Amino acid sequence: MGVLKQITAVTAMNLRSVPQRLGSSSVVVIGIAGVVAVMVSVFGLTRSLSAALVATGQPDRALVLRAGATSEISSTLLVDAVATIKNGPGIARAADGKPAASAEFVAAVNLLRKEDGARAGLVVRGVEPAAAAVRPEVRIVAGRSFEPGLREMVVGRGALGEFRGVGIGDEISLRDSRWRIVGVFASDGDANESSLMTDAATLLSAYQRTAVNSVTVRLESPAAFDAFKVALTTNPTLSVTVEREADYYRRESEDANQIFGLVAIAVGFFMGLGAIFAALNTMYSAVSARAREIATLRAIGFGAGGVIVSVLVEALLLALVGALIGAGVSWLFFNGNSVTMGGSVSSLVFKMQITPALLGVGVLLACGVGFVGGLLPAVRAARLPVATALRAV
Repeated sequence: MGVLKQITAVTAMNLRSVPQRLGSSSVVVIGIAGVVAVMVSVFGLTRSLSAALVATGQPDRALVLRAGATSEISSTLLVDAVATIKNGPGIARAADGKPAASAEFVAAVNLLRKEDGARAGLVVRGVEPAAAAVRPEVRIVAGRSFEPGLREMVVGRGALGEFRGVGIGDEISLRDSRWRIVGVFASDGDANESSLMTDAATLLSAYQRTAVNSVTVRLESPAAFDAFKVALTTNPTLSVTVEREADYYRRESEDANQIFGLVAIAVGFFMGLGAIFAALNTMYSAVSARAREIATLRAIGFGAGGVIVSVLVEALLLALVGALIGAGVSWLFFNGNSVTMGGSVSSLVFKMQITPALLGVGVLLACGVGFVGGLLPAVRAARLPVATALRAV
């Protein structure tokens, strides 16, 4: 009998005995399903968070912060500096001929989440009228926009779905005053949808401030960035850093990716280790239970290769079943769900996406666990002394 036929015959015989070992086999399936579900979900969370942040940045927009500041919250720009920034080269023009530049002040308000009633921070972004030319993707989808000079706000679609008391007509307390929600805006699912927006001058007045946190500008083209940056960073009257908006949010997403990446590696390592031991134990038990059968096959001329392959195929099939269950669980329970990340200062609301690529990674991971878990038992089965196994009861 040829090698291929031997492998096929032994593998088929091995698989037919799986129902007799259903209990031990299910341990492997459940263990690997848990590994895949957790890993796919964590990586899906990381990828979705990164996508929401990166989508906020556009290559033709630049963000100006105080030199040394790593975020808008830690930055302060005075009035004179703002005027100089808005006169920088390469800035596009709004419909009224003014620079497409918005000096912005960022505050925060604590609100209750709909899901669990927990308090979480929501960004309140004060923007200038030119913000419409700076961020054309921001559009009112319900109600109306806020009126400058009035204590009115519009809420992002993501924040509306996750927080209580931010619907049109609701009022929130901010700096010992009441601010009315007058509209809902969408922004292509980016980070801005997790915020409230209002008039910058009104917000600054409420906080008794005169300095803003940042200036966001829309450039004539992405190629205009270098000239704009050089003009500002070499100006002796300014002390600023200039970044492409896309680079700023990419950097923000990298920080989050590092945290979740470490979590995924740690959780995946320990759960994967447990699944490997479960597979080892199950496959060793299978080999022990079939010792006389394997020895008989070896005695009548079946080679060691067929035995090794049969054990590995069983381990891989159990792993594949576990992978499909785990991938299905993660997709059914998490795909498309709204997730709120953040704390007392700001929150980011985004949709979790479990993509086919992530599911494929989960299946490959499961196959790796199954291969490792089945390799040693397969080698042991191939090396089992024929005479000793035939004498076993």
